[in-house]
Amino acid sequence: MRPVQDLVERLLSGDRRALARVISLVENDFPQGHQALRLLYSRTGRAHTVGITGASGSGKSTLVACLIREYRSRGRTVGVVAVDPSSPFSHGALLGDRIRMQDLTSDPEVFVRSMATRGAQGGLAAATAQVASVLDAAGKDVVLIETVGVGQDEVAVAGAALTTVVVLTPSTGDDVQAMKAGIMEIADILVVNKADLPNSDALVTQLAALIASAPAGSRETPILKTVATHDRGTAELADAIDAHRRYLEDSGELARRRHAEARHQVLAMAHHRLLAAVLEATERDGRLEDLVRAVAERTLDPHSAAQQLIEAARDKT
Repeated sequence: MRPVQDLVERLLSGDRRALARVISLVENDFPQGHQALRLLYSRTGRAHTVGITGASGSGKSTLVACLIREYRSRGRTVGVVAVDPSSPFSHGALLGDRIRMQDLTSDPEVFVRSMATRGAQGGLAAATAQVASVLDAAGKDVVLIETVGVGQDEVAVAGAALTTVVVLTPSTGDDVQAMKAGIMEIADILVVNKADLPNSDALVTQLAALIASAPAGSRETPILKTVATHDRGTAELADAIDAHRRYLEDSGELARRRHAEARHQVLAMAHHRLLAAVLEATERDGRLEDLVRAVAERTLDPHSAAQQLIEAARDKT
């Protein structure tokens, strides 16, 4: 326990190597990572966690880089958790966000961590919320969580962030996606990026009509236009994010968001641990492969196979 305590103390004193090491322990689900989180968790809850989500190609990474520069110009420290897609075969990832933000990582008050999804669903890696907590405990004023960009089902970020920014682009089918529930319902701020493209005004009009149909009394979601490649609209976006934080505090909504965030973390970790326990109990003796084979041969249905898998794991615990 003492080595972990020393590592945590170094992290809290501003040691970037210690911060990177603790994040690696947490991301890889090592026992030392669990110990570090236990020691750090009482120091979390101060940072403003901001989720940046939207379809692939919408310019999220460029927008995040612009936001980092904007926040640094305002004297704030920034942590970034950038989730990249991983190979379904090797579970490796290019971690392109780290490459795209390389020019920002030399700033000692900016810490960028790229993570592979490793098969996790919903646009986030399994340990995303925990890594964000570590950055929070390390004293970052703002923690930006950039999702992988898988599309409409990318809603898990709402449970890991206090403010969710949904990024859309004109003339790419986003106007159609915007009319679907899912990802639109989690938006605290809507951003039409690449607003110098044709049909950007039409997309803004469609989004405004959609917002107008929201239930009376609900907060009106702001719609902003940005051109991240030219750093246009970034300051207005940072202002809108700050305004949302003030709204959460003044309305009492912050406590509810904190509760939802905690619920998301507890259930996500429980899901992760339960699945790991089931796999550990059934992979070694071949039970899992037997059930998979039976389902593939149509001699057993998936629901029954899953139930047998759970019962087999329960018998071994």
